[in-house]
Amino acid sequence: MSTSSVIKLGPPVAEALQSQRPVVALESSLIAHGLPWPANIETAKLAEAAIREEGVVPATIGIVNGRPTLGITEAEMESLAHESGVMKASARDIAVAVAFGKTAATTVAATMLLAYQNGIRVLATGGIGGAHREPAPLWDISADLFEIARLQAAVVCAGAKSILDIPRTLEILESHGVPVLGFRTSDFPGFYLTSTGHPVTARIDEPSQAAAVLRAHWDLHGAGVLVAQPVPCEAALDPNEFGQALTRAEQEVAGKGVRGNELTPYLLARLAEFTQGKSLQSNQALVVANARLAARIAVCLAN
Repeated sequence: MSTSSVIKLGPPVAEALQSQRPVVALESSLIAHGLPWPANIETAKLAEAAIREEGVVPATIGIVNGRPTLGITEAEMESLAHESGVMKASARDIAVAVAFGKTAATTVAATMLLAYQNGIRVLATGGIGGAHREPAPLWDISADLFEIARLQAAVVCAGAKSILDIPRTLEILESHGVPVLGFRTSDFPGFYLTSTGHPVTARIDEPSQAAAVLRAHWDLHGAGVLVAQPVPCEAALDPNEFGQALTRAEQEVAGKGVRGNELTPYLLARLAEFTQGKSLQSNQALVVANARLAARIAVCLAN
């Protein structure tokens, strides 16, 4: 079976790719595993709407009954948001989901791989995965980092998730030759936090500058590029409040032995509870802002 017969393109996405119009990919793990109902479906719809407002076609990616789909429908989004037992698919899991006819939500790694294979080179997400903090094992590192390191595509995010070991995550990206561009910031953002205190590779102030770096990096046979935009200030969490909430969540994790694919969703859910929902509002705001920025970068690349 050829790759083209396995992949399904939603009609708007197929038409845009055929006519070489800009498309932005969106991951679907946020819908099934990242946010609770109804914030999950609301955020997904708002992100797509922000992309359309910039004249760009959104392609939310998921695996529907064993078929990777670029541009899932609203009904398919609803299924991911509501149904229990939806598989969480990273890059390694795509073939398993296809072979066994599974329905799966795709992580950044899986979304990036499927998007790149089909000519989509800009992806928007909330925050990328990375290296986990102790007490998680030192080798507990997200596949997101390695797909970014090997594929010629851009990931627009609000940095790495604040629950991670940020210095180690940045070191891994540096070791794999991934430029980290700060959009209107010189500090690497921290998902819910506007800054982690760690420097980015370079600051950019306009989408056109991001596009220029992408073209140069790819012309020089580089692979992925991270574009990191801080969460809107009005939606950012107070660092002290976040630190206290994260400490409580990590203490629970240590006691329950949660790890692997379940670790990040568990921590995010507990943070939402400990911050009285503030982290959910922050997550929604940054996802939509990143989708809009990704669309503007995609327009610059197309031009």
